[in-house]
Amino acid sequence: MAATTENLPQLKSAVDGLTDMSENERSGFINLVSRYLSGEAQHIEWSKIQTPTDEIVVPYEKMASVSEDVSETKNLLDKLVVLKLNGGLGTTMGCTGPKSVIEVRDGLTFLDLIVIQIENLNNKYGCKVPLVLMNSFNTHDDTQKIVEKYTNSNVDIHTFNQSKYPRVVADEFVPWPSKGKTDKDGWYPPGHGDVFPSLMNSGKLDAFLSQGKEYVFVANSDNLGAIVDLTILKHLIQNKNEYCMEVTPKTLADVKGGTLISYEGKVQLLEIAQVPDEHVNEFKSIEKFKIFNTNNLWVNLKAIKKLVEADALKMEIIPNPKEVDGVKVLQLETAAGAAIRFFDNAIGVNVPRSRFLPVKATSDLLLVQSDLYTLVDGFVTRNSARTNPSNPSIELGPEFKKVSNFLSRFKSIPSIVELDSVKVSGDVSFGSSVVLKGKVAVTAKSGVKLEIPDGAVVENKDINVPEDL
Repeated sequence: MAATTENLPQLKSAVDGLTDMSENERSGFINLVSRYLSGEAQHIEWSKIQTPTDEIVVPYEKMASVSEDVSETKNLLDKLVVLKLNGGLGTTMGCTGPKSVIEVRDGLTFLDLIVIQIENLNNKYGCKVPLVLMNSFNTHDDTQKIVEKYTNSNVDIHTFNQSKYPRVVADEFVPWPSKGKTDKDGWYPPGHGDVFPSLMNSGKLDAFLSQGKEYVFVANSDNLGAIVDLTILKHLIQNKNEYCMEVTPKTLADVKGGTLISYEGKVQLLEIAQVPDEHVNEFKSIEKFKIFNTNNLWVNLKAIKKLVEADALKMEIIPNPKEVDGVKVLQLETAAGAAIRFFDNAIGVNVPRSRFLPVKATSDLLLVQSDLYTLVDGFVTRNSARTNPSNPSIELGPEFKKVSNFLSRFKSIPSIVELDSVKVSGDVSFGSSVVLKGKVAVTAKSGVKLEIPDGAVVENKDINVPEDL
């Protein structure tokens, strides 16, 4: 039986009995559920979708660059807060604890690199750009311990928790914790759209406004390309843009990513879930929808305060049904990018692909640990020796899924500067100083162990048995 608004009073009284929730969380959750039950989803009329102009999605190269004047740069940075979304666990990569503490390169974690980057800015320009981490209840305790190691760094680190909402038992439409599921699995963090009310409710937003801060740069903690960009910040301040989403040209790997459209005179995010079935292939085409959302977002702090206070941020609800311990549950989530249509003078900026370098799997880890990148001052920079603008395609089998397994299968990370694609499956390990070029496939059949020897140069080859080497 589908839930209706008639289920709301029963749900509300159950939520009132949950002592683990704050008043803000209770009202936020009930608000979200009642919007979901009233079916207020925005219907997109496909014929009204327009491709945004260069005024709405500004090409990065058309933005005025920042002068070398140290005082101008300091003045810009004094208005900035950097916020990283730190609610995710490293479980998909076989790690416990927050994903941001996975070692990325040279023994440094995502969080180490972020702190080094901001510390370098603060040292160089004599400013105090703060770093804010939005944790979830899954990452809070571990993160509090981890940030202690940065006590002596020249970065003020703030943390706050995003909301904690109860999962809803699908068939009865009641909160799972009120049915006795009181451990962590009874709860969920409601997506990064929650960043705006949670930043406000934490008291941090008012504190930053009182210090003269104007903009927050929000990005995923696992996107190594999401570094502070003064050109974007200067443009937003000069043009009084309340919101800016960084987008970048789609490749075939990004066909499911949300895109920016002009719709009834406003810029807004179009996600694949909102697309009618008959238009999904069109949505995925690189010809019509050429850009996608990187989730690097720049937002005016006063505008966040105004919209949260007015309860105006009614982003599209993403229903996320799951089965946990054999029970079908529902989580309702929102995304921060969908908020773009509520802000005045909102724009996109079409940035180089280098600003989108997420590490979602060990195949991404292979890229950033290889000679394709170098590490300078906490920034991961692409090797100019690679002439192909795209990165190689890397597919690793399940034997490489966990970080520990991945690391144990490489004596050292191969050279991949001249690689187009590699596909590895089965019980395969790599010696030191291996070079991969062109198109390479290494497939170990069941029961066969393949070892690529030290110093091997493998170019345009399919390897299935040791004799192929």
